[in-house]
Amino acid sequence: MTSIVEAAPYTVEEVVERFDPVMGLEVHVELNTATKMFCGCRNEFGAEPNTNVCPVCLGLPGSLPRVNARAVESAVLIGLALNCSVRERSGFARKNYFYPDMPKNFQISQYEDPIVFDGYLDVPLDDGTTWRVDIERAHMEEDTGKSLHMGGATGRIHGADYSLLDYNRAGVPLIEIVTRPIEGAGVRAPEVARAYVSALRDVIKGLGVSDVRMDQGSMRCDANVSLKPKGTAEFGTRTETKNVNSLRSVERAVRYEMGRHAGVLLSGGTITQETRHFDEQSGTTSAGRPKETFADYRFFPEPDLVPIEPSDDWVEQLRAGLPERPWERRARIQTDWGLSDEELRDLVNADALDLVADTVDAGAPPESARSWWVAYLAQEANTSGVALTELAITPEQVARVITLVSEGTLTNKLARQVVDGVLAGEGSPDDVVAGRGLAVVSDDSALTAAVDEALAAQPDVVQKIRDGKTKAAGAIVGAVMKATRGQADAARVQSLVLERVAAGS
Repeated sequence: MTSIVEAAPYTVEEVVERFDPVMGLEVHVELNTATKMFCGCRNEFGAEPNTNVCPVCLGLPGSLPRVNARAVESAVLIGLALNCSVRERSGFARKNYFYPDMPKNFQISQYEDPIVFDGYLDVPLDDGTTWRVDIERAHMEEDTGKSLHMGGATGRIHGADYSLLDYNRAGVPLIEIVTRPIEGAGVRAPEVARAYVSALRDVIKGLGVSDVRMDQGSMRCDANVSLKPKGTAEFGTRTETKNVNSLRSVERAVRYEMGRHAGVLLSGGTITQETRHFDEQSGTTSAGRPKETFADYRFFPEPDLVPIEPSDDWVEQLRAGLPERPWERRARIQTDWGLSDEELRDLVNADALDLVADTVDAGAPPESARSWWVAYLAQEANTSGVALTELAITPEQVARVITLVSEGTLTNKLARQVVDGVLAGEGSPDDVVAGRGLAVVSDDSALTAAVDEALAAQPDVVQKIRDGKTKAAGAIVGAVMKATRGQADAARVQSLVLERVAAGS
């Protein structure tokens, strides 16, 4: 093999003048089942290291796996949503390779008979067109543990002083979704890659089988890229950029690898089949390890697990319950709520669309629901440093607050105090109203007494009102609102002020 220094990457536009890019995308999705794939340990992100482990997921001698039925259901749902066929008889296999965070030195996966196969996903692109990505297979497997490399500057093993192992993630249910080669995208290949992962994330989130948090590793993409000279049929040597963990990074990694491959090939070199690591800061990749072939994994049937045989009736029941595709749902919501493209985009970017929709389903008007989630609650989430979906308030509770405002029980100012109380763990909106005494003062006799007291305290303002300067009534309204701790209806107070001044003229 020719040894060369890699040339500076070419732009995508320059690459496609000489080559046709070919991509293959492997997306790993951690399922949100209560327990792990083959044991009863909790499936929980962020737990103390090595607390969610047992003899099965640690690979101790004599332990035997059992299949998680909910994980099987989730795999079938994903396959159906991706227009896949469901295999009548699907088995597990051992995938053998050594890695420190693999406690058994093999991974229970699927090989020859994945549970779903031969599907496709029509992916919306930025210009409104769609691109069909063919799905080869989606199969069930278990996730590995996690290596923590300590003491280095990059968090990687190179330069680290030592490594720690956390096996909490070992055995977490994992679905790997593998595309067929994606050809013909040309200059749009990076966009197609990003759009596919984005659409896939939306589909899986809509199914409710994973939180697909790329920032937490519950969804990650391995991007395979190769180039073939224009007019040729044979694929070039591929590289696999591992564990890319954001949509933007998927696009950047594919773009960089296309340019890097072209630089190597046009300089007279050859591409090494290897894994690559993507650097978020620089937008570049670096060499990992030589890429194994299927033969290297020495697959053989898992002897401790029986095959999975989904019944036709059960599969059809799952198919009948599939939700709308996310982009179709967004289009319907935009029409039903009369949203502009910008308003819809703001909802999606804030990750608020589902929250607002659920609030509307609970009885709130769309405009009010959108205002609460995108404005006040989004600000609260930002201040607290959490995702909007992680706030300690439900769409049903927000809808109840909106109802209390529309009924006149709360003013908007009081409603914000009620929401603050719910977020603070003080109970339901009604509990907070009762506990804090926040209901609007609706007793006219009490309001009249407060108005008379304010008028008596400000005779100069009363005279201005009598002289026709009705805007001066704002001072009296303010005094009444202060006296009632903001629990009066300002509009009703205004009316009473004018009525009492007129009556005393």
